[in-house]
Amino acid sequence: MTSAGTLLLVEDDEVIGEATQLNLERYDYQVTWVQDGLDAWRAFTERSTEDPFQIVLCDVMLPGLDGISLCRRIREAGNTPVVLISARTESIDIVSGLEAGADDYVTKPFDIQVLLARLRSVSRRAVQPAVSDAESGQASPADGDEHLIIGDLDLDRRALEMRRGDKLINLTPTEMRLLLELAEQPGVVLSRAALLQRVWDYPEWEEDDHLVNVHIQRLRTKIGTDRIETVRGFGYKLRR
Repeated sequence: MTSAGTLLLVEDDEVIGEATQLNLERYDYQVTWVQDGLDAWRAFTERSTEDPFQIVLCDVMLPGLDGISLCRRIREAGNTPVVLISARTESIDIVSGLEAGADDYVTKPFDIQVLLARLRSVSRRAVQPAVSDAESGQASPADGDEHLIIGDLDLDRRALEMRRGDKLINLTPTEMRLLLELAEQPGVVLSRAALLQRVWDYPEWEEDDHLVNVHIQRLRTKIGTDRIETVRGFGYKLRR
């Protein structure tokens, strides 16, 4: 049976940690569970070269090193997808986690099926372009249209890389997928609900403006603050 992926679980609560590990392993994840933020960082760095973790699922409140600080370290080291989990549901806590570079944020108590859906979504974003050829109706990148050129931005859909002029800009998988969604239709306003569905695979009825807003802000810092326009009451568009 094919593994769903290698996952680093960081959770100091023994009951939650054990239950989460068992459930994830039931769905074919290879789980390494640690209970301390510093132990998690050591485990992450020890495997970062030859056999890196494919995803990190991390509680926010941890001994040794808190989850947000751990997330920042992981993000500085590369683009491994990070999903934060926490019982803290205040907007400031959610925004802090996303600003640290987390790809998603799941609040406790969580349904295991919801968690699995979020994990599958961030895993897909790590390896797939924003819009499949079948969905978009466009020619395959193999047919020569792998580059999207918007002003001085050059997005390579095949390599999942972006350059601004001659400079390679480092984007996380989620940021790349978000930018590609906007770049597929430059000048067209996309609502937050539409972006949540297309980028994060959220169902229509589930809303999380923080997730979209913070990632848009992170994108702006990397590609230019004036490139993505906010259309109040509607959503966002990438300027031509």
